[in-house]
Amino acid sequence: MNYQKKYCNSLTQYQRFLTREVTIGDLKMGGLNPIRVQSMTTTDTMNTMATVEQSIRMINAGCELVRITAPSINEAKNLELIKKELLARGYNTPICADIHFTPNAAEFAARVIEKVRVNPGNYADKKKFETIDYTDSAYEAELERIRNRFTPLVKICKEYGTAMRIGTNHGSLSDRILSRYGDTPLGMVESALEFLRICEDNQFYNIVISMKASNTQVMVQAYRLLVAKMMETNRNYPLHLGVTEAGDGEDGRIKSAVGIGALLEDGLGDTIRVSLTEEPEFEIPVAKLLANRYSERKEHALIKEIDFELPYNPFEFDRNHTIQINNIGNHNVPRVIADFSMKADVTAASLFGVGYNYSVPLDKWNLTDLAVDYLYLGDNEIDFEIPGTLGLIYNSETWLKQQNKQSAYPLFCGEEFFKTPEKSNALNFVAVDIHVLSTGFINRIKEQDKVCLVLDSFNKHTMPELRRMAIELKHHNCELPFIIKCNYIDLNQEKFQLYSSTDVGGLLLDGFGDGVWIKQKDCVSTQIANSTVFGILQATRSRISKTEYISCPSCGRTLFDLQETTQKIRERTDHLKGIKIGIMGCIVNGPGEMADADYGYVGTGVGKISLYKGKEVVKKNVTSETAVDELINLIKEHGDWVEKT
Repeated sequence: MNYQKKYCNSLTQYQRFLTREVTIGDLKMGGLNPIRVQSMTTTDTMNTMATVEQSIRMINAGCELVRITAPSINEAKNLELIKKELLARGYNTPICADIHFTPNAAEFAARVIEKVRVNPGNYADKKKFETIDYTDSAYEAELERIRNRFTPLVKICKEYGTAMRIGTNHGSLSDRILSRYGDTPLGMVESALEFLRICEDNQFYNIVISMKASNTQVMVQAYRLLVAKMMETNRNYPLHLGVTEAGDGEDGRIKSAVGIGALLEDGLGDTIRVSLTEEPEFEIPVAKLLANRYSERKEHALIKEIDFELPYNPFEFDRNHTIQINNIGNHNVPRVIADFSMKADVTAASLFGVGYNYSVPLDKWNLTDLAVDYLYLGDNEIDFEIPGTLGLIYNSETWLKQQNKQSAYPLFCGEEFFKTPEKSNALNFVAVDIHVLSTGFINRIKEQDKVCLVLDSFNKHTMPELRRMAIELKHHNCELPFIIKCNYIDLNQEKFQLYSSTDVGGLLLDGFGDGVWIKQKDCVSTQIANSTVFGILQATRSRISKTEYISCPSCGRTLFDLQETTQKIRERTDHLKGIKIGIMGCIVNGPGEMADADYGYVGTGVGKISLYKGKEVVKKNVTSETAVDELINLIKEHGDWVEKT
């Protein structure tokens, strides 16, 4: 692999990127230690007992590091009382103080608890969304100002043995960084490196780094770029992984798994936090499921190493170019194939779970936003009229009986395609695994003009094997469209959603895949499998099928009931396909953290809300009782509202 594109030990063999070991109280992180899981309290930090009780619930759920917000010196001082009460109850789990705008709070907290988290974009800078044309000397003067502001904290951490997380957030990059590097993963990395260099100049190395974003593409690219920069400079600091403002429920879990899982697959990550708009103890089982999947990953079937220059840039999103066949490939959104091959009987009612509802009185089909594009029937046959938007895929021999049926296409297995004289004049699916996909096979198949490949894998290291196949096709200039196919057996719902989100999402984030096909047995219902696939496409921004909510996970800074408010906004707006709404508990997670949201709902005081259009505040001090209605009115004013049908 080209050195300039190297961001992990291997793209084909599971190996953790070996980082330096960091000490956080009695907790060891990085190095050969397990992937640690953590979460953050949502209580008022000044409410000692409520924070202690919630911390205990988190710890009992498996939380190994408790993060607590300290927005001012008062909260920082109260961390000492919280720590003493936890110790009195027999809990020695380390605490991390979450600091944004207040260096004095960080400096106090660093003396009394085990770790502080600072956000470079907020710690020494004020964000006004101004573009400033810096000269080199003016930029250096700004760096010197930051050095003077930040160095006292570094010295305190070094003296007291306190660990530090340099936590860059995509949405809170300083105006200075944005002016020089833009709103980019590179800007995120440089923001952290500026603070890291100050630490190193003071011989302080007990550091963890994070590159968090709500946009999974940006988040993954930023972490990869950070590791690439560390490799170039012989650095190896541990990585804290997380997708900010992932949301709640199914969407929050899928989005978290897409971003975190894509990095874990390549051996990156020493600690993770799943940011859900739910009680923090509910985050821990999700994080543990993601992390524990890799405890036995080293035993996977071998995948051939890549011995040529990587034919794509892993630090920038650029969808892989393929030709269009039927409605697959080129600029078409990734298509969804539902697997009905194992169903005993396929009826019109069977299609309800994949977005097609048949009305008997009206004798017509109603399609939802989660309507699949193709059904794989295998050797099953149907005896009813299908909607015109739906394609049917049969095993090749069964397809021969269906040739006159509208929208019916054959599936061939590898070499079978070349041996079978009868093929479709419109579209042929050809399933291949990594053993079939030889150079000779690729050179023959790429000359065909009516073929869509189906890349299939049963390897425990599924995503890297499918990626290796996609890279091989690209390396040999094969521009046939291809479907990503993953297979799962006997998983509960949460494992199914997390694993498939990781495997499929990682490929989509690299720009690979013109469609998704998940075959599952004894896992979940057809409806849940289908909603999971569309959720993955939404989380990777590959295909938008519903409203997107960028919702922070709540903390002690939150100024309203975030879960209840998020649900109220969902109930009113979940039909606005393609609209992104940010719901932020405080100004720290405000206009910046909403990133590219179309509209924003941000707590600015007790019972007070500010409403945003993009990053511009348009209404201030709206009462929480009327704020949801005002948000709806704002959406209507800008022409993005449609009535529910």
